Amino acid sequence: MTALMALCGALLAAGLWLVVAGLIPGDVPATGRPVTRAAGRTAAQSLPEQWAALTRRPPGRAGRRRDARLLAGVLGGLVAYALTGWVVWLVIVPLTVIALPYLLADPPALTIERLGALDRWVHSLVATLPTGQSIGDAIRTSRRTAPASLAPYLDRVIRRLDQRWTVRDALREMADALAVPEADAVLAALGLAAHRGGTGATATLEALSGSLQQTLAALREIEAERAKPRIVVRQVTAITLGMLAIALVFGRDFFAPYATGVGQVLLLGLVAAYLGSLAMLRRLTRPRPRQRILAGGPS
Repeated sequence: MTALMALCGALLAAGLWLVVAGLIPGDVPATGRPVTRAAGRTAAQSLPEQWAALTRRPPGRAGRRRDARLLAGVLGGLVAYALTGWVVWLVIVPLTVIALPYLLADPPALTIERLGALDRWVHSLVATLPTGQSIGDAIRTSRRTAPASLAPYLDRVIRRLDQRWTVRDALREMADALAVPEADAVLAALGLAAHRGGTGATATLEALSGSLQQTLAALREIEAERAKPRIVVRQVTAITLGMLAIALVFGRDFFAPYATGVGQVLLLGLVAAYLGSLAMLRRLTRPRPRQRILAGGPS
């Protein structure tokens, strides 16, 4: 009976993990569109590939770290179950080990990163355009010194230009991929300047560069303010976990009610409520999508 309960707990933990993995957005390539997989492709994949596809495993080192945390959580749950006989540890420990690093980490500041790269790219264009090059040629020249985060987008623009796309259409597709309002302004100005033969492009880009730097300074200040509650929550969580660990070792009688079936269900509910509050906090501290001025570029 005990072995059956342990198996049920492990299956429940796996089910909860798959639910969490399904709620986390998948990888987004340089085009800004989600990766799609063919329906019949899974059967031809190896076991590691099927595992990566099923659990949305991040590529490279991040995926290995996540799998290591999952393995540590499962082993920790088994150890806790063996020491206490509480089946609920088979669910709580793996779920906590996987969820806490994600919920307590700072969300990626993609907008700030892209705006910083865009500002450096605009500076290189401002230095290139006065030499008499066209907008298309200046974009090709700027690719050699472009920031790494912009390189895939510029490569796609250059391929589109080689395929006889107009500069305006190629830049509009880049704007859709970046999905940043400030990038819309820069790329729309470049597209308009290309349509007019390059007239006024340098002055416009210099003005936009100043606006970009002001926006970057404001966004960095906002991000610093958003980071403060996350720091406090990390400290509170660490203190809480430490106190609970000490209490489990030296004050087992305090947790005696949780040894019953109803108590374990209640404990699981309390842990789920805390993780849910962390998820809500993370969502509240994420920047909201802003209105763009360009949308629906050619596909």
